[in-house]
Amino acid sequence: MIQAAWRGTSISAPGPGDEFSAGGVVVRGGEVVVIVPVKRAADGRRVLGLPKGHLDGDETPEQAARREVSEEAGVIGDVVAELGDVRYRYERRGRRVAKTVRFFLFTYVSGSVDDHDHEIEEARWMPLEQAARDLTYAGEREMVQRALSRSAEDR
Repeated sequence: MIQAAWRGTSISAPGPGDEFSAGGVVVRGGEVVVIVPVKRAADGRRVLGLPKGHLDGDETPEQAARREVSEEAGVIGDVVAELGDVRYRYERRGRRVAKTVRFFLFTYVSGSVDDHDHEIEEARWMPLEQAARDLTYAGEREMVQRALSRSAEDR
């Protein structure tokens, strides 16, 4: 399930035992940074996704998204807007976990996708339209679609 978190809209905080992460959709021209994590999907398939991860200490979601983009994709970006939240459930050690990931739209500033960290098998640039079709998870495809819509509005 996807729930938007547009500026000015309040989103309830995660409940006890729930997880919260933040991530980024980094755009350069008509391309977006995508990653292939070392960790596979539950069925063993490679995952094509967006950089994201848990908040460290007292980081804000925006700060965490900026850090994760730098660590996982090797690039630096400027935040343009909050794109929204992706909410889903998964099972860990027999327990259902509710997870929320807040995504931010970034414009590329500097860095190289070759400078990603050890958790990432590959980071690369991909056309936005292709990423909106090919990312593994529907929620992340929706975030890229929102970035595409926003870039169309800016033209």
